[in-house]
Amino acid sequence: MTVCINYLNGLFMDDHIIIANKNKFSNQNITAKGEARARVALTHPETLWFNTGTLCNIECVNCYIDSSPTNDALVYITADEVSYYLKQLITRNWQVREIGFTGGEPFMNPEMIEMARRSLAAGYEVLILTNAMLPMMRKHMRYGLTELNTAYPGKLTLRISLDHFNEEQHDTERGKGAFQKTLAGMNWLSDAGIRMAVAGRTIWGDTDSASRTGYSALFAEHGYDIDAQNPAATVLFPELDKTVEVPEITTACWGILNKDPSSLMCASSRMVVKRKGANKPAVLACTLLAYAPEFELGTSLQEAETDVALNHPHCAKFCVLGGASCSG
Repeated sequence: MTVCINYLNGLFMDDHIIIANKNKFSNQNITAKGEARARVALTHPETLWFNTGTLCNIECVNCYIDSSPTNDALVYITADEVSYYLKQLITRNWQVREIGFTGGEPFMNPEMIEMARRSLAAGYEVLILTNAMLPMMRKHMRYGLTELNTAYPGKLTLRISLDHFNEEQHDTERGKGAFQKTLAGMNWLSDAGIRMAVAGRTIWGDTDSASRTGYSALFAEHGYDIDAQNPAATVLFPELDKTVEVPEITTACWGILNKDPSSLMCASSRMVVKRKGANKPAVLACTLLAYAPEFELGTSLQEAETDVALNHPHCAKFCVLGGASCSG
């Protein structure tokens, strides 16, 4: 049976560190078993992401991008750099619906409001991923968000990182007191009439139904207008566990799994980042793989129109088998 449905449980020990997927994901074109590796074409660009920088006000236990108050591997992108790529969207005829901002914590970037303003003014919806804590709650950020929401009604959404509907679990990941600080930010957003969504985690093994029931109760308790049953409004992300053995995705997997490659994130989105010391930003295939050089496609959107080889464990676990999407 093909490798795409053949889960292996064997892990390898190297200097007391568990290493999974040994000898896999090393060739762009073929798998470790010699089968043709699956590739995904950019068929319908819907979201252009900007990483605002990896600096964050907190340091989470399992942050996929290792954001922290000291990690500036990805530096602050500027409003002028965002405008440069917004213009390319037009020249390349990308029919993008949404501009997304992720980090780090986007509201650490002093130009966050201006970047959102230019994106909205260009006619795009804007999605900002945030922990809704102190950086967002600074007076000038709140003023800017209120102003943008008034000027562009229905076009601005903030997706709040709320790892669990239970305070204890959330604070285990983000630090004591984080849950209440995030709820304070959500209370302000709710009062200001700014649309919210939530990003949750599945690390605790709750069923999808139990998670959505828990979030639904929390939203009702606080009067948040968020639909816990809608996967676009309450996104429950699979975990990116590097110690888990995952299958490599082959061209045969699409039929076996009844999966349409156009449903993957790399068929509909790209992400712009600015690396520390770089002269200009770069365009990546995926929001999850900011540090994987093989997923850096160039500095222009034209270069980023190339197909993407599914040559990373996250491609299998998070996207193909996990069915995750970073957009709404």
